[in-house]
Amino acid sequence: MGLLGARHPARLVAAGFALAVVVGTAVLMLPIATESGESTSAVTALFTATSAVCVTGLVVVDTGSHWSMFGELTILTLIQVGGLGIMTLASMLGLIVARRMGLRMQLVAQAETRSVQLGDSRRVVIGVIVLSLAVEAVIAAILSTRFIVGYDENVGRGIYLGIFHAISAYNNAGFSLYADSLMPFASDLWILVPIVVGFVIGGLGFPVVFEAYRRLLRRLRSATAPARGWSLHTKITVITYAILAVAGAVAITAAEWSNPATLGPMGLVDKVTNGVFQGMSPRTVGFNSIDIGAMHPSSLLVTDMLMFIGGGSAGTAGGIKVTTFALLAFVVIAEIRGEPTVHVMGRNLAPTVQRQAITVVLLGVGAVVASTLAIMFMTEYRLETVLFEVVSAFATVGLSTGITADLPAGAQLLLVLLMFVGRLGPITLATALALRERGRRYEYPEERPIVG
Repeated sequence: MGLLGARHPARLVAAGFALAVVVGTAVLMLPIATESGESTSAVTALFTATSAVCVTGLVVVDTGSHWSMFGELTILTLIQVGGLGIMTLASMLGLIVARRMGLRMQLVAQAETRSVQLGDSRRVVIGVIVLSLAVEAVIAAILSTRFIVGYDENVGRGIYLGIFHAISAYNNAGFSLYADSLMPFASDLWILVPIVVGFVIGGLGFPVVFEAYRRLLRRLRSATAPARGWSLHTKITVITYAILAVAGAVAITAAEWSNPATLGPMGLVDKVTNGVFQGMSPRTVGFNSIDIGAMHPSSLLVTDMLMFIGGGSAGTAGGIKVTTFALLAFVVIAEIRGEPTVHVMGRNLAPTVQRQAITVVLLGVGAVVASTLAIMFMTEYRLETVLFEVVSAFATVGLSTGITADLPAGAQLLLVLLMFVGRLGPITLATALALRERGRRYEYPEERPIVG
């Protein structure tokens, strides 16, 4: 990666994504990118390009009606570049961190994380690309068939709709060619289920999916091969993701069950289906099958929490990541029990990892609080509405109560910054903290201030 890349890989990642945003903004400002043939304003183009590259999905203009096919394809390209870039670069940064460890730590890491071996840089890049294209192709085929057969779209239009929404789903982008997202398909499992499968696979992260693939391949090649345990990262990610998915689906379904503007008028099956979909969508795909602006305040709060936590590491989901959330939960449990060290599924959690997790979470909370206050000073919207938009931007989700397009330019630019920081911040910050780890030749006398 070169001398600069070895010393400052996080800077290269940020610079690469910033360049993609700049190029995307310039292209979207071209008259050919709009249906009207007129140039789009710099703020609108910048907002859209950032939302696409950071696979967020927040928009200030309707994607299907404002942009021409050239503009839509530009957005789709930015989504693909952003999604593949995040998965590849996050995995590569993990390898860089591993190489900077001591030999003993490298051997331990290699034994523990069999999903991505040391020296597997080429395999990581190829694996991310192959996995992404394969999943997108399968989902696109299903969606395209449904659009053609079930909604009388011509073949060309049906394939285009299928490909666009498949790429948007897998990359957790949430961009839709329909003004009201997936609300027209609230009763169609042939649309909703493939979308869920796509954003779950993308949201779990490449290390988890790759480990599952290698384990399945090993089983198929030799049914008598000795079973190997899952890595700690995979176990934490899958278990925590599943728990939050179930909790979110139950909470949203219960809160919206009788809401006449959301689940209320639906039948039993549709209520459950859309409750589950809307409980999983905040992890961070940004599609919605019910009206977000009409949801109960308690549902908005639950969604805020789910969005902030996000999905798996080295995936297309945003947020602080489920592993960070789970590790902090283990720290709290150990402290409540009065245990001197933190144990996670038969492993001892290093103090440096604990501090890194706390740092990522507190800086994320600080960014959300400061941005919420700033936008509330600029506008007259209520706290729960502004907080929802801010968390959605920071966690690169894309769900919106409908105020994004009506925000002043200053607030929209703040959301642009928040999307960029939220997309790259947790990854680059965690990498920078790990690479800055170093020993200390002395310690001061210990003292215990009063806590609480």
